[in-house]
Amino acid sequence: MFIVHIADITMFYAPASGGVRTYLDAKHRRLSVKPGIRHSLLIPGKHLSEQDGVYQVPAPALPFGKGYRFPLRLAPWRNVLQDLQPDLIEVGDPYLTAWAALDARRQLDVPVIGFYHSDLPLLVSNRMGNWVTNNVEAYVSKLYGNFDRVLAPSQVMANKLIGLGVRNVFVQPLGVDLQTFNPTARDPGLRAELGIAEDTRLLIFAGRGSKEKNLPVLLDCMRRLGPRYHLLLVGSSMPAQVPDNVTVVDEFCPAPQVARLMASADALLHAGDQETFGLVILEAMASGIPVVAVAAGAFQEIVTEQCGLLCTPNNPLAMASAVRELFSRGSVMLGEQARQHVERHYAWDAVVNSLLGHYHAVLGTQWPLTANG
Repeated sequence: MFIVHIADITMFYAPASGGVRTYLDAKHRRLSVKPGIRHSLLIPGKHLSEQDGVYQVPAPALPFGKGYRFPLRLAPWRNVLQDLQPDLIEVGDPYLTAWAALDARRQLDVPVIGFYHSDLPLLVSNRMGNWVTNNVEAYVSKLYGNFDRVLAPSQVMANKLIGLGVRNVFVQPLGVDLQTFNPTARDPGLRAELGIAEDTRLLIFAGRGSKEKNLPVLLDCMRRLGPRYHLLLVGSSMPAQVPDNVTVVDEFCPAPQVARLMASADALLHAGDQETFGLVILEAMASGIPVVAVAAGAFQEIVTEQCGLLCTPNNPLAMASAVRELFSRGSVMLGEQARQHVERHYAWDAVVNSLLGHYHAVLGTQWPLTANG
């Protein structure tokens, strides 16, 4: 049987990784059982190794920990790709691994797709200032102009690439694990565990406590909402000083643990205004809870009126008002509608089938009939 071999390559893969690892793991599980398809995943590791189609390529660990590794040498990545002889390569970051894939293309004569998961100019300007923005935009334009097709997780990201002159850009949303993130994960004992009353309205935010998440807005919002509302902050690098109606779980939590907390809350609160997609929004909706987020980034594409409310960015007063309005509308009904929405539009199986359409388009006649099975 003819097999099409797809290889993913990225350095965005660590034990506490976010959306890119979630996407790649979900994709690897589903492609590995599809007839006519072989899937290889190249990620950074301590030593060269392979297990179940996942290849670890040597890369030094970053000094600030969290399990991330930063490739410094192009050759090991290019060599693994040349040994694997894939029919198509997908690149998951804009760094050295991307150039390794383009280098391998010259020898293998195969198409390379770039998935633009992160807004690189924005990330760099957040950390270094606007003086580097033009150079970073030129770099992104040059790199992504080399790919046979470029995927972006949201229209707002696609528009940024198109604005930089990148062609062949397509919107490809990510998905959510509907089994893990599920209303059945609800734990009725969570409020007692947190030491709050049963009728307290429990809000949750899960993710890294990085600057772009705008956590001070959430904390100010909670001060305005008062003791009838309680916020659970879940994830690494969370603030130490918080109002009395905020509980912090300052550690990376595995998905099943986050799913239990999500399903046990009444709504998700998110003040981040630079999200390229917002996977945690989908996880909350899949858990059967509605969302209060800011009208910025990709959230305007994901959060419908049936699933939650959007408010003015960087405005704690507007966010507090939106939270009150959400409960006046009926948070339970909105949560049920949110679950139905993600079931219809964001199941991983549907996402992977959409990806196969992109692969088919760039592979053309090489695509096997069995790959659609």
